[in-house]
Amino acid sequence: MADRLKAILLREAKELKTLLSEAVQSGTYLYPFQGILYFLTHRPLWSPLLSQLLPTLSLSLAVTATLFFFTYLPQVALLAFTSGPLAPFSAILLILSESSTITTYLSRTLLLRDSLTDVFDGTLLARGDTALVSAGRQLKSGSGYLDPIGRLGGLVRRPLGGLSVTGLVRSLVYLPLNMVPVVGTVMYVLAQGKRVGPAAHERYFQLKGWDGRKREAWVGLHRSAYTSFGAAAFVLEMIPVASLAFSYTNTVGAALWASNLEKAVAQGRSSGETKKTG
Repeated sequence: MADRLKAILLREAKELKTLLSEAVQSGTYLYPFQGILYFLTHRPLWSPLLSQLLPTLSLSLAVTATLFFFTYLPQVALLAFTSGPLAPFSAILLILSESSTITTYLSRTLLLRDSLTDVFDGTLLARGDTALVSAGRQLKSGSGYLDPIGRLGGLVRRPLGGLSVTGLVRSLVYLPLNMVPVVGTVMYVLAQGKRVGPAAHERYFQLKGWDGRKREAWVGLHRSAYTSFGAAAFVLEMIPVASLAFSYTNTVGAALWASNLEKAVAQGRSSGETKKTG
């Protein structure tokens, strides 16, 4: 039994090492940080965030304060068996993860769905991907609608539903991984990255008109890239209070990635046509 358990752990560690290496090599972990810079330098993208700032901050503070008040000491006592003297700090990280997960679920389900869709579509418009956005919503024209958010009209394809209860439960189930110092935290972040990464491109897949089978095939071929993006985005959204702003900047980063994918496809087609005519 011990040998079997050891073999399982070694296999998991090997798979984790491979996934981590491929994720780093993909470079997509940089997009959430590029999203921060792009968001800060494109003021029209701020309006959806500002409209949801007060209610979402209030929700985040309420969830975080409630968890610290009711669960901090019990979790310190529990973590004392695995983390020893680091238990108070491990409990803080664990509660921040819990509050981030719950706040993200509640805010994206109740408050932010349409707002984040506007930011994603607006970023694509700012990058010149008008044809892609027009597949999912009406666009306004005229001199009065020069900024990308102002150009957004009614939705033709509505954003997908909020996060599922199953996804929330699965996220909370992964939290005990944080009880294992360093390695457990890395495994937890990567596990969340696998979930967050593909979800960040749900709007992109919707605009492309892809069905579930095509989405799964695409994500399967680019699993490491999505895990890399998702892990970086998740770590940013773990930061209390600021997690709201990072939800928007991560959305911008996802849109920048989608825009680059579209440009790569267009360049590939152009190159292919050039070869044929040549």
